[in-house]
Amino acid sequence: MAQKIRIKLRSYDHNLVDNSAAKIVKTVKNAGAVVSGPIPLPTKKRIFTVLKSTFVNKKAREQFQLSSFKRLIDIYSSSPKTIDALMKLELPSGVEVEIKV
Repeated sequence: MAQKIRIKLRSYDHNLVDNSAAKIVKTVKNAGAVVSGPIPLPTKKRIFTVLKSTFVNKKAREQFQLSSFKRLIDIYSSSPKTIDALMKLELPSGVEVEIKV
């Protein structure tokens, strides 16, 4: 087969992303493929500013931040055994996984 598989992991919790990436790397290495990564991609921060009161006190505001953490894993020289191992792998529900072949 010998094709490249690229896996992108995305989550709001950095611990979930790191643990999932470690689990994927361990599984792929046990299946006998070559792994490059996990490569941390830039963290996207979204900041929201909200007025504390609805009518008066314009200067009183609160700020909230939502950070999105991403990791990239490349798998080289994969076999059907590697793909089966990846399909059987269970990841936490807070992690979005995108796979490109």
